[in-house]
Amino acid sequence: MEITGEVRRLVEREGKKSGMIFLYVPHTTAGLTINENADPSVKRDITETMNSMVPAEGAYTHSEGNSDSHIKTSMFGNELFFFIEGGRLSLGTWQGIYFCEFDGPRKRELYYKIV
Repeated sequence: MEITGEVRRLVEREGKKSGMIFLYVPHTTAGLTINENADPSVKRDITETMNSMVPAEGAYTHSEGNSDSHIKTSMFGNELFFFIEGGRLSLGTWQGIYFCEFDGPRKRELYYKIV
């Protein structure tokens, strides 16, 4: 799910002209990534490739049946940081921020800190 707009609003609401925002997902089966947000086929391509590389069904031994979700989260990571310049989130022209849910839908949290 793209969360770029939400993160921009957090930065604007805080009113900092310069600094950093740190994002953290406190879950073992959800992560964060940055990628192109102009062409929706990029999101689809990433999802299909991840599911091909790490299928839901496999020779996993984790008893909860969501090993693929844990592996995908480890590959993506669960933290990001961005610069704040001129009171705005600094992103490249085509970049978007994505919250990646690998084992849901579930109720999730996103922590942030602006310094």
